[in-house]
Amino acid sequence: MKSSSVTRRIIETLAEQHPNADTELHYSTPFELLVATILSAQSTDARVNIVTPALFTRYPDAASLAKARQASLEKQIVSTGFFRQKSKALIGMAKAIVAEHGGEVPADMELLTKLPGVGRKTANVVLGHALGVPGLPVDRHVLRVSNRIGIAESDDPIKVEAHLCAMLPKELWTLASDVQILHGRRICRPKPLCDRCSVAADCNYYALSGGSEDPPRRPSQTNRRVKKNDARRVRTPRQ
Repeated sequence: MKSSSVTRRIIETLAEQHPNADTELHYSTPFELLVATILSAQSTDARVNIVTPALFTRYPDAASLAKARQASLEKQIVSTGFFRQKSKALIGMAKAIVAEHGGEVPADMELLTKLPGVGRKTANVVLGHALGVPGLPVDRHVLRVSNRIGIAESDDPIKVEAHLCAMLPKELWTLASDVQILHGRRICRPKPLCDRCSVAADCNYYALSGGSEDPPRRPSQTNRRVKKNDARRVRTPRQ
């Protein structure tokens, strides 16, 4: 894998290719971002952004969402998918925030991940973007981009997060996630556009494949099985 200095250079180069990288979810408060991130599981940011304006008007804070009727909430979020699980998680999350945190989203990883529907990735999104606490969310794009380039080597989001955090200063953690997510959506897709990549010269995938769709794999990866927590197999909104 790459050294700390090379990893930092790669992230900074990606930041130049994707200026002003940020979450693409629309929000104005930490609570709104928490709701939007839970809704984004197995959906798209664009779809969530269509749903949330009316949702936030009706439920602007944890206190109002905690009183929501599940059937009514399901109707508002049905287009995001898994609407029954998500509505149950959202109401449970809101009730817990009201009962345990005075209606405010806690700025703490451990406390956030105790909330219904909130896993480590969701917590990192909210911490890094809305609460000013360094966090490095790892989704399927970050997994793909980091492993292809060679700044990480694992299918486990927690291991990739820990490694990237160890390689980068805290002030780059959230940016590192944002630029890799955008790079994964725009350039380093499942079928990558390597000719448009600003870090191709540092990329292990490109060195092995020259940008072809199916590069040679290292022996250790050839028989690797899909993990149970692979994003394609997730059946609940918890992230």
